[in-house]
Amino acid sequence: MNLGENNITAGCEDLLVTSSAATLNLNTSLIIQNAYLYWAGSGLGDFNVQLNSVSVTAQRTFSNISISSGLPYFSAFADVTSQIISTGNGTYTLSDLDISQTLIDESGYCNNRTNFAGWAMIIVYKGTTLPLNQINIYDGLESIPNAITINLSSLNVIDTTGAQIGFIAWEGDANLAINETLSINGTVLSNPPLNPADNAFNGTNSITGSDTLYNMDLDIYSIQNNITVGDTSAQIKLTSGQDVVLINAVVTKLNSQLPDASIVLNSNIQACDSKKITVNYTVFNSNCTSALPAGTPIAIYANGQLVGQSQTTTIIPINGSENGQLLITIPSGIPNNFTLTIAVDDTGNGNGIVTEILENNNQFSAAISLWTAPTFNVLDTKFTCNQGLTKGTFNFFDYSTSVLTNANDTFIGFYESLSDATTATNAISNTTNYTADVTPKEIFIRIENQHCFAITSFLLQTRNCPPTVYNYVSSNNDGANDTFFIDGLRNIFMNFELEIYNRWGTLIWTGNNNSPDWDGFASKGLRMYNSNVPEGTYYYILNLNDSDYPDPLIGWLYFRK
Repeated sequence: MNLGENNITAGCEDLLVTSSAATLNLNTSLIIQNAYLYWAGSGLGDFNVQLNSVSVTAQRTFSNISISSGLPYFSAFADVTSQIISTGNGTYTLSDLDISQTLIDESGYCNNRTNFAGWAMIIVYKGTTLPLNQINIYDGLESIPNAITINLSSLNVIDTTGAQIGFIAWEGDANLAINETLSINGTVLSNPPLNPADNAFNGTNSITGSDTLYNMDLDIYSIQNNITVGDTSAQIKLTSGQDVVLINAVVTKLNSQLPDASIVLNSNIQACDSKKITVNYTVFNSNCTSALPAGTPIAIYANGQLVGQSQTTTIIPINGSENGQLLITIPSGIPNNFTLTIAVDDTGNGNGIVTEILENNNQFSAAISLWTAPTFNVLDTKFTCNQGLTKGTFNFFDYSTSVLTNANDTFIGFYESLSDATTATNAISNTTNYTADVTPKEIFIRIENQHCFAITSFLLQTRNCPPTVYNYVSSNNDGANDTFFIDGLRNIFMNFELEIYNRWGTLIWTGNNNSPDWDGFASKGLRMYNSNVPEGTYYYILNLNDSDYPDPLIGWLYFRK
């Protein structure tokens, strides 16, 4: 986007434009795999641009501040693969790049002759007739002078034919040629007349052959004579003795055949309140140039502690994968919430046995929470009055909330048996007026969280409540008060003893749980035995013979014929 050299041409505003176009003319037999857009310029940056009128927002940004001038420069990156695949060959126009900061007189860019803007695209493609190549892309925004060194590792060069290196650089000037070099393994590269050995950053484009790519370099060099079959590493060095050059991206293409193992955790299978986990994973061999051998080690860590090991079982081809499963036990010292890390090409100590294209993409981590059953409050026994033979009516509805210790847990229901609670069937529907024919009776509660359930229980228990005495007897067989009735006595106080006396203190009747209620006939005393007693006031003594009621109940009753 520079229309002229910025170090010899005056008129800053006349040298920069906000849009420019370039033509993509890739052989139609080739298949685009990736397309990366870079744009850069003077100033703090504009990270929203248009590519063929499609809005593009930077996914990564880079900045650099000149040591000599203190002025900032920027670069931006965006993956535009889908757009380039969809559009294909043709003219691409980048527009809407804001360069206004560069044009402000006070900014210093024009006076400093460091005003520039531009864009480029790196496209990775494949074809059936192409050899397997390892493509390395290094990007950022680093300034020269004095030197930049890039060490390529994890190589396995098997053929030097077609090996190349290319770069995108900004702010290079054709007329400044002081120790501007690009070298590999100590040998300075050149491509005369377009790129002399001492003027690597001279505003040229190796693809189009242009030498008027002002203040931008897009150059590609052959390096097949600078590497050797069997090389496992290479060193790239860029230098500039005077001119401030900003390196944006460096790309190498080498016929280096290596696998590249990576791994992902697909899922984990857990049981409630168990430290055992079944881990399902997939090992990939993607973006590589060779198969991954069988027996590549796999290690699993919990909070950095080795908890399991495995290995691949088959040779994984290029762009292939293999699924695996491993049962591991989490040590008791590891908390229930921890980080699970699974690593391929790891012998259990962080070291591998396979040389790969990338050695820093072998791990996958995930936050794991072991499943635990809900906790619950211990519930007290529910008491009610004994209605006879330990029968009772209960209200335990409030236990549906008081049993919970965690508001996120869910109460499911009350059940009469453990098996019903386990299967969550036959829940008790009437919890406010529930009748237990026999007590003590155990009632079970089921509560759940996201993954697990818990069962607890409480007891229903009756107690003998004080009886109620109805002290009027009318033995006229009208169905009302025909006998001396004491509510809450029979089949409750099983050992009670009842005595009835006349007003002179003579015992006239005794009864217990096995005898009928007194109906006005005497069963004691010589004169009154087995005869109907006269009307009047009588007295009773009721011995409940219950430890809760040690004293007898004494009172009066009125008998009427």
